[in-house]
Amino acid sequence: MIERIEMYDVVALTENLPEKNLKKGEEGTVVLILAPNVFEVEFCDSDGITYAMTAIEDNKLSVIWKAQK
Repeated sequence: MIERIEMYDVVALTENLPEKNLKKGEEGTVVLILAPNVFEVEFCDSDGITYAMTAIEDNKLSVIWKAQK
C-alpha cells in the first residue's frame, strides 16, 4: 500500500532532480497540495533557511514522517 502524502508531512526525494539542483535523499516538508499527486515541497538547511521550494510528483517522494492530525 502506498502511503498517502498530506500537508506538513516530511518527505525524502527518491531520485535526483538535477534540473532543480536537488539530490536523492534530500528531505523537505509538504507545504501545499497542488493536485492529487503533485505537492509543493520546501527544502530548508539546518538553520531553517529555505534553499528550494518546488512542485514534485508523488512518485518521486517517500514519506519519512507523518504530520500530527
